[in-house]
Amino acid sequence: MNKKRILITGKGSYVGTSFMKWVEQWPEQYDVEEISVRGEEWKLHDFSVYDVVLHVAGIAHVSTDPSMESQYYKINRDLTIEVANKAKNENVKQFVFMSSMIIYGPDGKIGVDKMISQHTVPNPIDFYGKSKLEADNAIQELNSPQFKAVSVRIPMVYGPSCKGNFPRLKLLAGKLPVFPDIRNQRSMIFVSNLCEFLRIIIEKELAGVFFPQNKEYVCTTEIIKIMASTLNKKVRLVKVFNPILKIMSSKINFVNKIFGNKTYDQALIPPFDYCIVEFEESIKISM
Repeated sequence: MNKKRILITGKGSYVGTSFMKWVEQWPEQYDVEEISVRGEEWKLHDFSVYDVVLHVAGIAHVSTDPSMESQYYKINRDLTIEVANKAKNENVKQFVFMSSMIIYGPDGKIGVDKMISQHTVPNPIDFYGKSKLEADNAIQELNSPQFKAVSVRIPMVYGPSCKGNFPRLKLLAGKLPVFPDIRNQRSMIFVSNLCEFLRIIIEKELAGVFFPQNKEYVCTTEIIKIMASTLNKKVRLVKVFNPILKIMSSKINFVNKIFGNKTYDQALIPPFDYCIVEFEESIKISM
């Protein structure tokens, strides 16, 4: 069996680095390299020797600073399209782009369902989401029998040493004696499950738009319970704050990022088994 040669464009990213470590389990099947796509030097790199380009470079955080807008489009959209065109022109067989659930707009408010189905039209509200969506659409237009274009619209990714809201929850679980008991639902994906998903779509040489997530929706309160237990802390779940948080939910988006709803319809889950770590175990591993 010939090894699949995979090039990761975006050196040192959380997903890229995790994927490289993940496929080390199959040294006879995959040969993975990564390069930085900062500056101009990457344009001289020969892509023709690779079967797959996994593009993970991009600005990941959300900013409302108007001075950042051009930078988001330059990196998240223009750079992605440039890398993809180079891959296609140099006869790479598959291009995998890490898109985002953010293209479907903000999180739902507390108590309001927000489920994304195959019929949901993307509606980003900031230049992070808009730059991702424009890149996502452009990648799909490059799809052909000889060039398998893949857009992976990932929800929140969590795992050991991740950044973003997940480590903030860990901090709260270790310090707060009480926590709001709100039954929300969110689509999330553990990093090992994501890496296995990426491995399978590369192995199967698939194309199209994908919506990977854990098998079950996640409740923020349940995450806190598992985290506190793992830290040997006691946290009491209370509903007394719920009315206040519900009012705040209509005005402060950060509240919705923690307690709001945002899910992919289960019908969008890819038709193969990539969730090799169950939810509770994934939280413990991520601590």
